[in-house]
Amino acid sequence: MEKSRKPNSSRKAPEPSESHADIEEWMGRVMPDLHPIVERLDGTIRETIPGLRYAIKWKKAYYGLPEVGWILELVAYDVSVNVVFFGGADFDAPPPLGTTDRSRYVKVKSLEEAEGPEMQAWIEQARHVPGWAWTA
Repeated sequence: MEKSRKPNSSRKAPEPSESHADIEEWMGRVMPDLHPIVERLDGTIRETIPGLRYAIKWKKAYYGLPEVGWILELVAYDVSVNVVFFGGADFDAPPPLGTTDRSRYVKVKSLEEAEGPEMQAWIEQARHVPGWAWTA
């Protein structure tokens, strides 16, 4: 008998903070080869989206805005960084991975991918699309 899957809404959203310190600490713990990628993604996100809130939960970095909730999640694995866009299905040209709910993601394996025009466009769109709501 197949187990029923719990919806993501049953998970409690991370608590938002105005401090970037937890993100900086998290970045220091990722695999050394991924440091430049994570640092570039973090820099691009912060340069592109003013007024961000931050959190770390489940060993993942979250970026959000009070008006739309959590909009981005960074997950560092051994050889890539997944960039999850919680409202990505609503983008003009959605990221290629993910088929459930509204989340879409991309696996970033190089600095060139992190700095590419597609990534910049997705980050820009993320600030205008409702994400994963939090209760502030």
